[in-house]
Amino acid sequence: MNADRSLIYAMVAVLLWSTVASAFKLSLRNLSYIQLLFYASLTSLVIFTLLLIKERKIGALRRRENLRSALLGAINPFLYYIVLFKAYSLLPAQEAQALNYTWPVMLSLLSIPFLKQKITIRQISGVLVSFGGVLVVATRGNLLSLSFRDPLGTVLGLGSAVIWASYWILNLRDSRESTVKMFWNFAFGFIYTSILATSAHQLTIPCVKGLLGAVYVGVFEMGITFLVWLKALESAETTAKVANLIYLTPFLSLLLIHLIVGEEILVSTITGLFLIVGGIIMGRWENHQ
Repeated sequence: MNADRSLIYAMVAVLLWSTVASAFKLSLRNLSYIQLLFYASLTSLVIFTLLLIKERKIGALRRRENLRSALLGAINPFLYYIVLFKAYSLLPAQEAQALNYTWPVMLSLLSIPFLKQKITIRQISGVLVSFGGVLVVATRGNLLSLSFRDPLGTVLGLGSAVIWASYWILNLRDSRESTVKMFWNFAFGFIYTSILATSAHQLTIPCVKGLLGAVYVGVFEMGITFLVWLKALESAETTAKVANLIYLTPFLSLLLIHLIVGEEILVSTITGLFLIVGGIIMGRWENHQ
C-alpha cells in the first residue's frame, strides 16, 4: 500500500512541476517578473501559514533558530525566483527550463568545496555531457558559431541553477521541520520582495489573468508540490524508485510548453535536454553502485 501511495504522490508532484514552466511564461505576459514574485510568494506564505495552523505547529514560530531563514529566505524564494523569472522573461520557456534543470550538476560541483565531497572520473564525464547539452540548447544547435539567442537570459538561466544548488547545500544543515522551515523562508523572502516591489513601483493591482497565474505559481511551484514530493519519498520503500520519476519532468514540460504556450519545440532543445539529463544520470548512477 505504501508503494502505491508513494507512486501516486510522486506522479502528482511530477505532473504539477511539469506545468510550471508554462505557467511562468503565461503569467509573464501579464505581469513583470517582480510582480509575479510578489503575488506568488504571498500566496505561498498564506499556504504555509494555513499548514502550520492545521498541523498545530504555531508554537514552532517562537524558536530563535528560525532567524536563520533571514539568510535562506534571501536565497529562496527571493533571489532564486528573481533570477529565474527574469530568465523566463528573456528566453523561450523551453530554453529557460532546460538551463534551470542543470541544478543537479551545479549541486555536484558545489559539493566539492563546500561539503568536501570527492568527484570521480565518471561524475566529471557526466558534468561535461550536461554542459554539452547546455551549449546545444543555448546556441540552438549552432555549436561552432557559439552564438547565443540572449546572452543575459542564458547567464540568468544557469545562474538560477547555481542559486538553487547553493540553497540546498545550506538547507542540508537545517534540521527544522519542512513546513516550519518553508514558512520562515517565505516570510523573510516576502519581506525582501515587498521592499523590492515598493522601491521599483511594482505594487499595482494586476489583471485577473496575471493574478490567477501568480496564485497558480505560488500554490504549485513554490508551495504544496514540494511537500507532496517529500511525502512520496517518505512513503517509498526505496527512494531511488521514486526519485527516478523526476527525470520525466523536463520532457513532460516541453510537451506542455508546446500545447499551452504555443512554442515550437526545437530539435536542439530536445537533444540538449537529453544530454543534460543523461549527464545527471551518469553522475548519480555511480553513487548508487
